[in-house]
Formats: sequence, structure tokens, C-alpha cells
Amino acid sequence: MPGTFEPLPGGGAAVALDDVEISIIRSLAVQLLELIGPGPGAETSDDPLAELFADGPSEPPADPVLRRLFPDAYSDPEGTPGPEQAEEQRAYSAEFRRYTENDLRAGKRDNALAVIRSLDELRSAGDGGAVLKLSPDRSRQWLSALNDLRLAIGSRLDIVDEDDTDLLYRLPDEDPRKPMVMAYLWLGGLQETLVSTLMP
Repeated sequence: MPGTFEPLPGGGAAVALDDVEISIIRSLAVQLLELIGPGPGAETSDDPLAELFADGPSEPPADPVLRRLFPDAYSDPEGTPGPEQAEEQRAYSAEFRRYTENDLRAGKRDNALAVIRSLDELRSAGDGGAVLKLSPDRSRQWLSALNDLRLAIGSRLDIVDEDDTDLLYRLPDEDPRKPMVMAYLWLGGLQETLVSTLMP
């Protein structure tokens, strides 16, 4: 079981993690939370109804990682659109983002917090690593958070397609990107085995 999720009887998943692995995943999840931000009503609103109907941003984020986590909803899959099509796509994307991004951010925050809380519970009960056991719902939150972490790291590493990943395998040990690459690949293995536990 070390380093791989396995299904639990009755649903859910389990994985053995040592203290270093717990610390790495927790640190990455905290960084993801900081990147996503506190949410639209974190400073001022005590009215949950007002927050529910608050408009989100209409422009894509400036940070390339956030652009990867919150991409435009409308784009031309065939290539570069003409000027009129591009303007229309930007307008549709802005409108879609305005009404959906706050909820998407809240969901990503909830998933990252679920990872942190799971690991904190494991730490407080463990002695130098332990077996993390997740319910089916918590497993899905972990899966989403692992995906977000890999998207964030992949964006920092400029990974666009599978060929880029192949190049990363061949990086020399002295390359400063190597630790981030190792984290990216390790999280990918965790994600893949967690997916397999959730398949019927």
C-alpha cells in the first residue's frame, strides 16, 4: 500500500503515508489555498444571501496557474478565431466567469481544506506516518484537490502536453526544477490509484 491508494471495503480509499509525504501534501494544499484566495465575502459580508448572488470576476486571472485552474469557458478548439469570433468568445467567457468562478473557487478551497484536515487528523493520531482512510465523499475531494495541485505544478513547469512530461523524466538531478517534477509525478501516481479505487 505505500504510495498507492487502495479501495476500502464498503467504499472509500486508504493510503499509507510517512511524515515527509504528509508534510509535502499538506504544504502544497496550503499553498493552493493561498493562491486561490479567501473568497469574495471574506472581509465584509455577514449576509450569506448577498454572498450567494455576488458577481465574480469577468476577466481571466493574471497568474498563469490560476488561468489553468479557472480557464475560459469558451475558446476555439480548432485554432485561432477571427477577430469577430474572438470578441464574441471573450464576451461569452466573461459572462460565464462572472456567474461561476466564485463557486468554482469555493469548491477548490473546500477540497484543499478537506486534504489539510484529513492530514491534520492523521498527524494528531499517528506516530511517524500512518494509513490515511477516506470515505467515498472525502476520496472525491482528495481526487479533485490532487488534480488541482498537479495543474498548478504543471503550469509552473510549463507542461502543456504529454511530450513535456516525457522531457521532465530526463531532467538531470542538479536541475532546480527536479524537486517540483518529482512532486508532480508522485502526485500523478497517487491520483491515478485513487481514480481506480473510485471506479465501479
